[in-house]
Amino acid sequence: MRASAKKSLKSSKIEILTADTLRFPWAIHGFSTRIGGFSKAYGGKALNLGFTTTDDRAAVERNRAAFLKELGAKNGKSTLPLITVRQVHSSIIYRVDSVPEHPLVGDGLITNTPGLLLGIQTADCLPVLLVDPVCRAVGAFHAGWRGTLGRIVEKGAGEMRRWFGTKARDLQAAIGPGVHNCCYEVGEEVRQQFEAQFRYAPDLFREVKEEDPVKTKYPLLFLTAKPPGHEPPDFGRQIFLDLVEANRRQLLDLGVKKKNIFASDLCTSCHNDLLFSYRKEKGVTGRLMGVVGIKKIG
Repeated sequence: MRASAKKSLKSSKIEILTADTLRFPWAIHGFSTRIGGFSKAYGGKALNLGFTTTDDRAAVERNRAAFLKELGAKNGKSTLPLITVRQVHSSIIYRVDSVPEHPLVGDGLITNTPGLLLGIQTADCLPVLLVDPVCRAVGAFHAGWRGTLGRIVEKGAGEMRRWFGTKARDLQAAIGPGVHNCCYEVGEEVRQQFEAQFRYAPDLFREVKEEDPVKTKYPLLFLTAKPPGHEPPDFGRQIFLDLVEANRRQLLDLGVKKKNIFASDLCTSCHNDLLFSYRKEKGVTGRLMGVVGIKKIG
């Protein structure tokens, strides 16, 4: 993936990240950064691509136009239409062959129609893009922990097979920037839900315990007579989810070849100078976008 994580907001040039796995002459794809836009709500000239409550709509529209231009999403003098969904952390997926008349509510889009761009917005969750070079079809999916638990990427590949004849062995995948297991702390209830769904769930979580010097020195003071399962919560324990690995494993289980799966090593929380992070910025932040589409012929 090109573009450096060391870029700062002082740069005025739009930075777009791309994946080798999705580079085909007939396809368009890219992951945005926060660099080089017109939004002033998030610390300078930021490329916010989401219509958030804290940003000016006109600025976002300018950002989208500039992003698509940099992406090369042109058909003659006009820009290819961008189709998005109102994301609700679901596993709802739409097949589109034209610009929808009404807003779509869900978290995934697929198409084999040239001249359309599919866009997924993120600010910690993962944007996952799929390209079928044999049937010439594409998909874009929003994979937070709920969508991942709902197997949205797996279902998306299934929908591509149902509508376009896509075979998993032909798929090329790119998992864009998102929060990584270094920073993605979740609760015990999330781990339990994953354990109920995936046999490899233990591989997706790591646990960190904060040492308490008093408890270490005087352990007898903290013994409890309560039966197992009734002890007070262990507030010194932190649980981290590897969302990237969770989606990679879904793709591998589908039959996607390991060499055909690209996963960005950029954590949105760690690289907040380059990317938006909902958690790092405590909810007041912009939105990144992952886009994929098929160039219009003629």
